[in-house]
Amino acid sequence: MTETRRKLTTIFSADVQDYTRLMGVDEEGTLATLKRYRDLMGGLIVAHSGRVINTWGDGLIAEFPSVVEAVRTAVDVQNELAGLNASRPTDGQMLFRIGINLGDVMVDGDDIYGDGVNIAARLQASAPAGGIVISSTVYDQVRNKVPVGFDFLGQLEVKNVAEGVPSYAVRIGEAATASNMSRPHEAYRQRTQPDVPPLPKEQMLFEPGSRRAYTALAVAAVVVAIINLMTSRDSFWAKWPITVFAFIAALQWARAQNRFDRRTTGLIVIGLGMVVINLLTGGVWAQWPLLAIAILIAIRWLGFGR
Repeated sequence: MTETRRKLTTIFSADVQDYTRLMGVDEEGTLATLKRYRDLMGGLIVAHSGRVINTWGDGLIAEFPSVVEAVRTAVDVQNELAGLNASRPTDGQMLFRIGINLGDVMVDGDDIYGDGVNIAARLQASAPAGGIVISSTVYDQVRNKVPVGFDFLGQLEVKNVAEGVPSYAVRIGEAATASNMSRPHEAYRQRTQPDVPPLPKEQMLFEPGSRRAYTALAVAAVVVAIINLMTSRDSFWAKWPITVFAFIAALQWARAQNRFDRRTTGLIVIGLGMVVINLLTGGVWAQWPLLAIAILIAIRWLGFGR
């Protein structure tokens, strides 16, 4: 008979949003997708020195000796699953909710029990589809160590915890948009953001990442090149406006994509732009702005540049 003991650990709890509905639509396909997604999640957990404790239905419980690695795992999981879901129809996407808590638990064999586990499960249940919610004990450990943003959600009611648990939503790409938020998240957004109606689509000529924006820039580049050929074949001055158009298109893409950190991607685009300008002008001067950009990216990666 194993002896029950206690320890402090980081609990990672995940389950699938609308799993019952997905099973009702396609049982075999949903089970196959769940296995594939959970295998990916398990591989990332092990890669970050975590341990899968239990799986049941659509849920998963894991633990980590490091709070930082637990949050990094959650971010990696949601980014990887977002990539897999991108090729699926909206109503067929399998979106996981993740909750993370640092707490004292009871250990019995390979299983863990106690309020620490219950709090992680409650945090997971309050997370938006494709999102992550962490307790304040986790936030205190990772706020300057992981390059993501955090939104304070207030006190989360948990059974057997009289004072509630302060919780935070982790901002990763567009995973926690208002359209996917649960009611507590929506209420928080309405308290902290002004009620500004979106622009009508017909007014959004250059919406970041839209085909219309890219097409307009491509057409402008072609027109400039034609004008250059018609007016002066001795010099190709159109390279400068074409470079500007390409740079704008790259920045549009960096702003619109959600698989990577957008500020970091934007800095990389700026660095590549410096290299192109250096090649067009001659000399070797781009190494200095590139060094500055590399330092900014390193600062952001270490968590000081949010």
